[in-house]
Amino acid sequence: MSYADARAGSAPTAALRQDSGRGSVMRLAAAQALAGANATVVYATGAVVGNTLAPSKSLATLPISIFVVGMAACTLPAGAIAQRYGRRAAFLAGTGCGVLTGLLAALAMFVGSFWLFCLATFFGGAYAAVVLSFRFAAADCVPPERRARALSAVMAGGIAAGVIGPQLVTFTMDSWPPYTFAATFLAQAAVALVSAAILLGVRVPMPTASEVAGGRPLSVIARQPRFVTAVICGVVSYLLMNFLMTAAPLAMRICGLSQASSNLGIQWHVIAMYAPSFFTGRLITRFGATRVSAAGFAIIAASIAVGLMGITVGHFWLTLILLGIGWNFGFLGASALVLECHRPGERTRVQSLNDFIVFGTMVVGSFLSGDLLITHGWGTVLGLSFVPLVLAVAALGYTVLARPRPTAA
Repeated sequence: MSYADARAGSAPTAALRQDSGRGSVMRLAAAQALAGANATVVYATGAVVGNTLAPSKSLATLPISIFVVGMAACTLPAGAIAQRYGRRAAFLAGTGCGVLTGLLAALAMFVGSFWLFCLATFFGGAYAAVVLSFRFAAADCVPPERRARALSAVMAGGIAAGVIGPQLVTFTMDSWPPYTFAATFLAQAAVALVSAAILLGVRVPMPTASEVAGGRPLSVIARQPRFVTAVICGVVSYLLMNFLMTAAPLAMRICGLSQASSNLGIQWHVIAMYAPSFFTGRLITRFGATRVSAAGFAIIAASIAVGLMGITVGHFWLTLILLGIGWNFGFLGASALVLECHRPGERTRVQSLNDFIVFGTMVVGSFLSGDLLITHGWGTVLGLSFVPLVLAVAALGYTVLARPRPTAA
């Protein structure tokens, strides 16, 4: 076969692979929208249900904290499943947990069990842990130069989650009196089933023998200054988002604002989390992940400042919207930094380690937010949020001054 014939034969194959990669990214974006709606339902209702069922009011936000525990506990197992059996196997295991979340939560409403509801949110966290690997799976489906945009495209699917989740709560929460939210959680289980059907068509490259065997030790990779900065930025972005979003619905209720206002606040927050994803990837490509993350932390600081100015619906909504935008910039910038810290054969283990550290640290913030809100008020929750921001900015500043080079092969 001549060189020209070989090129002619390889062109259609390359085109097919490119189309398959785009199709998989689109499916992952759609699944992100539906799975994000599941998480949004938990955030919108968790503290309210907890306040109703918990034996002590100080435990009101415990269900959301358990949700975060589930994320942290299941991140590494999900990564192990993905490395051994492929990402799609991990995706389907995660959506199974999502279905179980809705069914157990609905049962908890019927029997009035706070602890059963906490178990349900644990499985919801397991589902969320798998869902957050969608962004890295999308990067595996495209050429290296399009990875940042693939990350953004999948995260953009969360815009629909910002509409579906809160509206699901609003239109179903009183559909089965006197079991408030029971119908909501059954609908949540149905949404997870639809997500599973979509994920069946995803084609992510299976791990090779060298990838299963592994690359450098994680201890070596984790000592890279750039990886440390990526983890810190990811931790602070998610920690503050979870810290404030966990407390906000209950804070709005304490301030005498309606559940409908709270639902809308969460809706606009989630939309703000994902809407910038349409252009965040391009910003990362043009300006670099470090600068985009720094911009995100500046926006989060503005969010906190707005929250300290008042407790009207407008103040809460603007706080949540700015928080969502800042999270998007900070977290996607951190995710792009992670992609620069590993070789192809190390990706699954390194990405899982990053997410494990991020969500493990989130547990602390989630547990603290409810108690701080009840005992010291919304202003204290906001004020303490400045502390991790300073740490993240310092880490970014060190990275810029040190000017490390990416180690990806």
